[in-house]
Amino acid sequence: MIKSMTGFSITEATADGIKVTTEIKSLNSKGLDLSLRMPRQIQHREMDLREFFRSNISRGSVTVNISIETEADTPKFIINQEIAAQCYNELSALKKNLKIKDAITLSHILTFSDKLSHNEVQFDEETVLKLISKTTQSGLKNLELMKAKEGQNIARDIVNRVKNVQEIVGKIEEISRNRVPQERERLRNRIAKLFESDEIDEHRLQMEIVILSDKLDVSEECVRLHSHFKFFAEAIQAKEPTGRKINFLLQEMNREINTIGSKSNDSIIAQNVVTAKEELERIREQIQNVE
Repeated sequence: MIKSMTGFSITEATADGIKVTTEIKSLNSKGLDLSLRMPRQIQHREMDLREFFRSNISRGSVTVNISIETEADTPKFIINQEIAAQCYNELSALKKNLKIKDAITLSHILTFSDKLSHNEVQFDEETVLKLISKTTQSGLKNLELMKAKEGQNIARDIVNRVKNVQEIVGKIEEISRNRVPQERERLRNRIAKLFESDEIDEHRLQMEIVILSDKLDVSEECVRLHSHFKFFAEAIQAKEPTGRKINFLLQEMNREINTIGSKSNDSIIAQNVVTAKEELERIREQIQNVE
Protein backbone atom coordinates (compact mmCIF):
# COMPACT_ATOMS: atom_id res chain seq x y z
CA MET A 1 0.00 0.00 0.00
CA ILE A 2 1.33 3.40 -0.97
CA LYS A 3 1.77 5.78 1.96
CA SER A 4 2.76 9.41 1.88
CA MET A 5 5.68 10.59 4.00
CA THR A 6 3.76 13.74 4.92
CA GLY A 7 1.48 13.68 7.94
CA PHE A 8 0.63 15.30 11.28
CA SER A 9 -1.06 14.24 14.50
CA ILE A 10 -1.51 15.64 18.00
CA THR A 11 -2.79 13.47 20.85
CA GLU A 12 -3.53 14.19 24.51
CA ALA A 13 -4.08 11.92 27.50
CA THR A 14 -4.78 12.79 31.17
CA ALA A 15 -4.52 10.85 34.43
CA ASP A 16 -4.04 11.83 38.11
CA GLY A 17 -3.85 15.52 37.31
CA ILE A 18 -1.16 15.02 34.67
CA LYS A 19 -1.66 15.79 30.97
CA VAL A 20 0.71 14.50 28.28
CA THR A 21 0.56 15.93 24.76
CA THR A 22 2.38 14.20 21.90
CA GLU A 23 2.74 15.98 18.57
CA ILE A 24 4.12 14.05 15.59
CA LYS A 25 5.04 15.71 12.30
CA SER A 26 6.43 13.89 9.26
CA LEU A 27 7.92 15.41 6.10
CA ASN A 28 9.76 14.10 3.05
CA SER A 29 13.26 12.67 3.45
CA LYS A 30 15.53 10.21 1.64
CA GLY A 31 15.83 8.13 4.81
CA LEU A 32 14.52 8.19 8.37
CA ASP A 33 15.51 11.38 10.19
CA LEU A 34 14.02 11.25 13.68
CA SER A 35 14.02 14.20 16.11
CA LEU A 36 12.63 13.82 19.67
CA ARG A 37 11.89 16.73 21.98
CA MET A 38 10.80 16.00 25.54
CA PRO A 39 11.15 17.29 29.14
CA ARG A 40 14.48 16.72 30.82
CA GLN A 41 12.93 14.42 33.45
CA ILE A 42 12.13 11.70 30.90
CA GLN A 43 15.10 12.01 28.57
CA HIS A 44 16.48 8.76 29.96
CA ARG A 45 13.68 6.99 28.03
CA GLU A 46 14.65 8.56 24.72
CA MET A 47 16.22 5.40 23.29
CA ASP A 48 13.04 3.40 23.96
CA LEU A 49 10.98 6.00 22.14
CA ARG A 50 13.40 6.14 19.24
CA GLU A 51 13.23 2.37 18.85
CA PHE A 52 9.42 2.52 18.90
CA PHE A 53 9.28 5.02 16.04
CA ARG A 54 12.07 3.35 14.05
CA SER A 55 10.18 0.05 14.15
CA ASN A 56 7.02 1.68 12.80
CA ILE A 57 8.27 4.35 10.37
CA SER A 58 10.71 3.46 7.62
CA ARG A 59 11.23 6.80 5.91
CA GLY A 60 10.65 10.52 6.49
CA SER A 61 11.83 13.51 8.49
CA VAL A 62 9.89 12.89 11.70
CA THR A 63 9.68 15.34 14.61
CA VAL A 64 8.11 14.24 17.90
CA ASN A 65 7.30 16.80 20.61
CA ILE A 66 6.22 15.51 24.03
CA SER A 67 5.03 17.99 26.67
CA ILE A 68 3.85 17.38 30.25
CA GLU A 69 1.52 19.56 32.30
CA THR A 70 0.17 19.19 35.84
CA GLU A 71 -2.71 20.75 37.75
CA ALA A 72 -0.25 22.64 39.97
CA ASP A 73 -0.51 26.40 39.52
CA THR A 74 3.25 26.94 39.50
CA PRO A 75 6.05 24.47 39.05
CA LYS A 76 8.88 24.33 41.57
CA PHE A 77 11.82 26.64 41.15
CA ILE A 78 15.01 25.02 42.47
CA ILE A 79 18.52 26.44 42.85
CA ASN A 80 21.34 23.93 43.03
CA GLN A 81 23.37 25.35 45.90
CA GLU A 82 26.25 22.94 45.39
CA ILE A 83 26.78 24.15 41.83
CA ALA A 84 26.36 27.76 43.00
CA ALA A 85 29.18 27.21 45.52
CA GLN A 86 31.38 25.70 42.82
CA CYS A 87 30.67 28.71 40.63
CA TYR A 88 31.69 31.08 43.47
CA ASN A 89 34.92 29.17 44.06
CA GLU A 90 35.81 29.23 40.35
CA LEU A 91 35.12 32.95 40.15
CA SER A 92 37.23 33.53 43.25
CA ALA A 93 40.13 31.61 41.74
CA LEU A 94 39.76 33.55 38.50
CA LYS A 95 39.71 36.84 40.44
CA LYS A 96 42.92 35.89 42.22
CA ASN A 97 44.72 34.78 39.06
CA LEU A 98 43.76 37.93 37.18
CA LYS A 99 44.42 40.12 40.25
CA ILE A 100 40.97 41.68 40.15
CA LYS A 101 40.11 43.77 43.20
CA ASP A 102 36.33 43.89 42.76
CA ALA A 103 34.29 41.71 45.10
CA ILE A 104 32.29 38.77 43.78
CA THR A 105 28.58 39.45 44.21
CA LEU A 106 25.42 37.40 43.85
CA SER A 107 24.73 39.08 40.52
CA HIS A 108 27.99 37.67 39.19
CA ILE A 109 26.95 34.15 40.19
CA LEU A 110 23.46 34.58 38.77
CA THR A 111 25.02 35.29 35.38
CA PHE A 112 25.24 31.49 35.20
CA SER A 113 21.64 31.01 36.32
CA ASP A 114 20.93 28.54 33.52
CA LYS A 115 23.44 26.21 35.21
CA LEU A 116 22.21 26.85 38.75
CA SER A 117 18.45 26.42 38.59
CA HIS A 118 15.68 24.56 36.87
CA ASN A 119 12.01 25.38 36.73
CA GLU A 120 10.40 22.04 36.12
CA VAL A 121 7.15 20.18 36.56
CA GLN A 122 7.17 17.52 39.28
CA PHE A 123 5.24 14.35 38.45
CA ASP A 124 4.92 10.65 39.04
CA GLU A 125 7.13 9.01 36.43
CA GLU A 126 5.14 5.77 36.15
CA THR A 127 1.94 7.67 35.39
CA VAL A 128 3.71 9.87 32.86
CA LEU A 129 5.27 6.91 31.04
CA LYS A 130 1.88 5.24 30.73
CA LEU A 131 0.42 8.43 29.27
CA ILE A 132 3.36 8.78 26.88
CA SER A 133 2.86 5.20 25.71
CA LYS A 134 -0.83 5.89 25.14
CA THR A 135 -0.32 9.16 23.25
CA THR A 136 2.56 7.92 21.10
CA GLN A 137 0.67 4.80 20.01
CA SER A 138 -2.53 6.72 19.35
CA GLY A 139 -0.63 9.56 17.68
CA LEU A 140 1.27 7.16 15.43
CA LYS A 141 -1.99 5.49 14.43
CA ASN A 142 -3.53 8.84 13.49
CA LEU A 143 -0.37 9.81 11.61
CA GLU A 144 -0.45 6.55 9.63
CA LEU A 145 -4.12 7.05 8.75
CA MET A 146 -3.35 10.50 7.37
CA LYS A 147 -0.34 9.20 5.44
CA ALA A 148 -2.38 6.31 4.02
CA LYS A 149 -5.17 8.64 2.89
CA GLU A 150 -2.72 10.92 1.13
CA GLY A 151 -1.01 7.84 -0.27
CA GLN A 152 -4.25 6.71 -1.92
CA ASN A 153 -4.42 10.00 -3.83
CA ILE A 154 -0.80 9.63 -4.92
CA ALA A 155 -1.37 6.00 -5.94
CA ARG A 156 -4.36 6.89 -8.13
CA ASP A 157 -2.36 9.55 -9.91
CA ILE A 158 0.71 7.43 -10.60
CA VAL A 159 -1.34 4.39 -11.66
CA ASN A 160 -3.13 6.52 -14.26
CA ARG A 161 0.17 7.93 -15.48
CA VAL A 162 1.74 4.47 -15.75
CA LYS A 163 -1.27 3.40 -17.83
CA ASN A 164 -0.59 6.35 -20.12
CA VAL A 165 3.03 5.20 -20.51
CA GLN A 166 1.85 1.65 -21.26
CA GLU A 167 -0.43 2.96 -24.01
CA ILE A 168 2.44 4.99 -25.46
CA VAL A 169 4.69 1.91 -25.47
CA GLY A 170 1.93 0.01 -27.30
CA LYS A 171 1.83 2.71 -29.98
CA ILE A 172 5.60 2.63 -30.30
CA GLU A 173 5.54 -1.17 -30.75
CA GLU A 174 2.94 -0.89 -33.52
CA ILE A 175 4.82 1.87 -35.31
CA SER A 176 8.09 -0.06 -34.99
CA ARG A 177 6.60 -3.23 -36.51
CA ASN A 178 5.32 -1.31 -39.53
CA ARG A 179 8.58 0.54 -40.07
CA VAL A 180 10.72 -2.48 -40.98
CA PRO A 181 8.90 -3.33 -44.27
CA GLN A 182 8.61 0.40 -45.04
CA GLU A 183 12.33 0.93 -44.55
CA ARG A 184 13.08 -2.22 -46.56
CA GLU A 185 11.14 -0.85 -49.53
CA ARG A 186 12.66 2.58 -49.12
CA LEU A 187 16.17 1.10 -49.07
CA ARG A 188 15.41 -1.01 -52.15
CA ASN A 189 14.20 2.06 -54.07
CA ARG A 190 17.27 4.09 -53.10
CA ILE A 191 19.62 1.33 -54.23
CA ALA A 192 17.66 0.88 -57.46
CA LYS A 193 18.14 4.56 -58.28
CA LEU A 194 21.87 4.29 -57.63
CA PHE A 195 22.21 1.20 -59.84
CA GLU A 196 19.56 1.73 -62.48
CA SER A 197 21.63 0.01 -65.16
CA ASP A 198 23.17 -2.64 -62.93
CA GLU A 199 21.73 -5.65 -61.20
CA ILE A 200 21.12 -5.25 -57.45
CA ASP A 201 23.12 -7.54 -55.18
CA GLU A 202 20.24 -9.16 -53.28
CA HIS A 203 22.57 -10.75 -50.72
CA ARG A 204 24.14 -7.38 -49.85
CA LEU A 205 20.71 -5.82 -49.81
CA GLN A 206 19.45 -8.41 -47.33
CA MET A 207 22.47 -7.79 -45.10
CA GLU A 208 21.78 -4.07 -45.09
CA ILE A 209 18.14 -4.75 -44.27
CA VAL A 210 19.12 -6.99 -41.35
CA ILE A 211 21.43 -4.29 -39.98
CA LEU A 212 18.75 -1.67 -40.45
CA SER A 213 16.10 -3.86 -38.84
CA ASP A 214 18.32 -4.42 -35.82
CA LYS A 215 18.71 -0.67 -35.41
CA LEU A 216 14.97 -0.12 -35.79
CA ASP A 217 13.87 -3.04 -33.61
CA VAL A 218 12.82 -1.87 -30.12
CA SER A 219 11.00 -5.06 -29.15
CA GLU A 220 13.62 -5.94 -26.53
CA GLU A 221 13.19 -2.58 -24.81
CA CYS A 222 9.41 -2.88 -24.98
CA VAL A 223 9.49 -6.37 -23.42
CA ARG A 224 11.57 -5.06 -20.52
CA LEU A 225 9.19 -2.13 -20.11
CA HIS A 226 6.20 -4.49 -19.86
CA SER A 227 8.11 -6.42 -17.20
CA HIS A 228 8.73 -3.19 -15.28
CA PHE A 229 5.01 -2.32 -15.56
CA LYS A 230 4.15 -5.67 -13.98
CA PHE A 231 6.56 -5.19 -11.06
CA PHE A 232 5.32 -1.61 -10.67
CA ALA A 233 1.72 -2.81 -10.28
CA GLU A 234 2.83 -5.36 -7.68
CA ALA A 235 4.77 -2.71 -5.75
CA ILE A 236 1.72 -0.44 -5.63
CA GLN A 237 -0.30 -3.22 -3.97
CA ALA A 238 2.43 -4.35 -1.56
CA LYS A 239 1.80 -3.90 2.17
CA GLU A 240 5.36 -2.92 3.06
CA PRO A 241 6.84 0.51 2.17
CA THR A 242 7.89 0.48 -1.49
CA GLY A 243 8.96 4.05 -2.25
CA ARG A 244 12.59 3.11 -2.94
CA LYS A 245 11.60 0.10 -5.08
CA ILE A 246 9.22 2.16 -7.19
CA ASN A 247 11.86 4.84 -7.64
CA PHE A 248 14.29 2.20 -8.94
CA LEU A 249 11.68 0.85 -11.38
CA LEU A 250 11.09 4.37 -12.68
CA GLN A 251 14.81 4.76 -13.36
CA GLU A 252 14.76 1.50 -15.34
CA MET A 253 11.68 2.58 -17.31
CA ASN A 254 13.30 5.89 -18.15
CA ARG A 255 16.45 4.07 -19.33
CA GLU A 256 14.45 1.87 -21.73
CA ILE A 257 12.47 4.85 -23.05
CA ASN A 258 15.73 6.72 -23.70
CA THR A 259 17.10 3.71 -25.60
CA ILE A 260 13.98 3.58 -27.76
CA GLY A 261 14.37 7.26 -28.52
CA SER A 262 18.01 6.87 -29.55
CA LYS A 263 17.30 3.84 -31.78
CA SER A 264 14.22 5.17 -33.54
CA ASN A 265 14.77 7.66 -36.32
CA ASP A 266 11.09 8.45 -36.57
CA SER A 267 9.34 11.71 -35.70
CA ILE A 268 6.15 10.04 -34.41
CA ILE A 269 8.09 7.68 -32.15
CA ALA A 270 10.20 10.63 -30.98
CA GLN A 271 7.03 12.52 -30.01
CA ASN A 272 5.74 9.49 -28.09
CA VAL A 273 9.08 9.11 -26.34
CA VAL A 274 8.96 12.74 -25.18
CA THR A 275 5.40 12.28 -23.88
CA ALA A 276 6.38 9.07 -22.05
CA LYS A 277 9.37 10.80 -20.42
CA GLU A 278 7.14 13.66 -19.28
CA GLU A 279 4.77 11.20 -17.61
CA LEU A 280 7.66 9.34 -15.95
CA GLU A 281 9.04 12.62 -14.63
CA ARG A 282 5.66 13.50 -13.09
CA ILE A 283 5.54 10.05 -11.49
CA ARG A 284 9.07 10.52 -10.17
CA GLU A 285 8.05 13.79 -8.53
CA GLN A 286 5.12 12.06 -6.86
CA ILE A 287 7.24 9.16 -5.64
CA GLN A 288 9.46 11.61 -3.73
CA ASN A 289 6.47 11.90 -1.34
CA VAL A 290 6.09 8.14 -0.83
CA GLU A 291 7.41 6.25 2.19
